[in-house]
Amino acid sequence: MGDIPAVGLSSWKASPGKVTEAVKEAIDTGYRHFDCAYFYHNEREVGAGIRCKIKEGAVRREDLFIATKLWCTCHKKSLVETACRRSLKALKLNYLDLYLIHWPMGFKPPHPEWIMSCSELSFCLSHPRVQDLPLDESNMVIPSDTDFLDTWEAMEDLVITGLVKNIGVSNFNHEQLERLLNKPGLRFKPLTNQIECHPYLTQKNLISFCQSRDVSVTAYRPLGGSCEGVDLIDNPVIQRIAKEHGKSPAQILIRFQIQRNVIVIPGSITPSHIKENIQVFDFELTQHDMDNILSLNRNLRLATFPITKNHKDYPFHIEY
Repeated sequence: MGDIPAVGLSSWKASPGKVTEAVKEAIDTGYRHFDCAYFYHNEREVGAGIRCKIKEGAVRREDLFIATKLWCTCHKKSLVETACRRSLKALKLNYLDLYLIHWPMGFKPPHPEWIMSCSELSFCLSHPRVQDLPLDESNMVIPSDTDFLDTWEAMEDLVITGLVKNIGVSNFNHEQLERLLNKPGLRFKPLTNQIECHPYLTQKNLISFCQSRDVSVTAYRPLGGSCEGVDLIDNPVIQRIAKEHGKSPAQILIRFQIQRNVIVIPGSITPSHIKENIQVFDFELTQHDMDNILSLNRNLRLATFPITKNHKDYPFHIEY
């Protein structure tokens, strides 16, 4: 099982036109961990940035840790390898360092013809988002009858065949993770559980649960959002701690996760922010700082995915 670099670049919400340059900038700045997903519809551009830097000799493929994610419409065992190969083709890689189940919920799979046409990458790219979110007449997602334990078996097969080095999960609650870890005949444990985490959603219980089971935690959206109209970055507590350390609020929020042994994947396409977000290893927050930041918890979840609330595997009906 591989170790995940502590700070990575998330490509979530990065527009295809800008993400290639962001990836090149990140590699030059020292990033070696890149987090992608089929659902972000920019894997091809992330791959272009990576390829460019490998070609230049700035980095070797084996120096990089590339993660992407299986989308919910491909949870059927027979579709998992197809989906993985589709991502590999878009990224122009021959293996992934980490492949995650993006959500514990399976959705109705796309039409078989669409899946076959996906070997034609141009088709995929000219029809982005087609059938990613199959909706019923009340605009709720149409589930599949899949079970994530079966999906996991197909994920394990990808490790055996060498398409991926490690597998993991994302957005799993502790009951779902426990169910997976207790699966009879489990061949590979999830390397990580990637979850939304920031001082307004500290995830204390879920993090200690994962770490007690030897599953690492990766924090997405680490810079948070707004609570009662105040952006986390502008929170007076964060501002004060940043000032005391001579660092930016974003650096404080990233360092906060590192000191909890949480991997952190801030996203940015701005060169100065990309640079700043990885300059977090030359200072330490005090226990007092950490306690103050933890006390900001509001259980404010930003990624609630409301159109999936009626799904049998919706992860946020329980506390953690």
